[in-house]
Amino acid sequence: MKYGIDIGHNAPPDTGARGIRFEDEMTMAVGTRVINKLRSLGHTVVSCLPRSASSVTNSLWQRCNVANLNRVDVFVSIHFNAFNRTVNGTEVFAASETGEKIAAPVLREIVALGFNNRGVKNGAHLYVIRNTSSPAILVECCFCDSKRDMDLFDPEKMANAIVKGLTGQVPKPEPPPAVVRPSAEVLELQRTLNRLRIPDRNGQRLAEDGFAGSATTSATQRLQAILGLVTDGVAGDRTWINVRQILAKPILRPNQTSGPAVRYVQYRVGVDIDGIYGPGTLAAVQRFQSQNKLTVDGIIGPQVWAALIG
Repeated sequence: MKYGIDIGHNAPPDTGARGIRFEDEMTMAVGTRVINKLRSLGHTVVSCLPRSASSVTNSLWQRCNVANLNRVDVFVSIHFNAFNRTVNGTEVFAASETGEKIAAPVLREIVALGFNNRGVKNGAHLYVIRNTSSPAILVECCFCDSKRDMDLFDPEKMANAIVKGLTGQVPKPEPPPAVVRPSAEVLELQRTLNRLRIPDRNGQRLAEDGFAGSATTSATQRLQAILGLVTDGVAGDRTWINVRQILAKPILRPNQTSGPAVRYVQYRVGVDIDGIYGPGTLAAVQRFQSQNKLTVDGIIGPQVWAALIG
């Protein structure tokens, strides 16, 4: 079976309801699980969520267009309701006899979780049901502004109910996440980047925890850009060779030395980075020496390196 799964909203200006929780966050949590569970059962799944949209209508059109182009067998749009903080429960919309037959077991499985049964309803007025070629349903899982529903809601159980309602099969349990342990190599990189005063993309010092993440990657990319290397965010041999030349604290003199150490000094003293110790770099180094109460001679020796990296 080929399913078109539409994770509702999540394409500004097409955004969902807000209550105790946000619809966008919940549709994403349930929808991604539904997709993964259907695939684990051997079904083909087409995600119909657009990457971007120019309007709400454009967002809805893209979802239907993806489903129609891929000739899905069943189209399922996942949503959450909101009304007056009192109304609660689950309802599923369809617009054909076939759609109603698909909707009924999905509703039954969700209601079995403890949600109020609001029935299978006529969804002929809904854009995504009206404009898809395949049988289509729209699932309003529950009310995001209802305390009763939010106390019951669990994205894993909701996804299991939808998948079982669609297929009659019990979804396979997802394997436990792999245990991620801190890495000594990543920890060394983080400590080195902090020592070199290379912040992440938000200008923040890195957490020295040994776990690779977007912050460490962005700081590595910044360092690579300073050194004139490929900014892939991976601290490979070439990156470390350059870093070790800096950490060796070579004595640098005007018009004599070029390379990664000079590029790093240029970054720290705030001049254009070209790896050449020319007049502009000399003036900036002398200014740095003066500000740090060092001998103003333009020579980058032990005292300057101590002020730069300790």
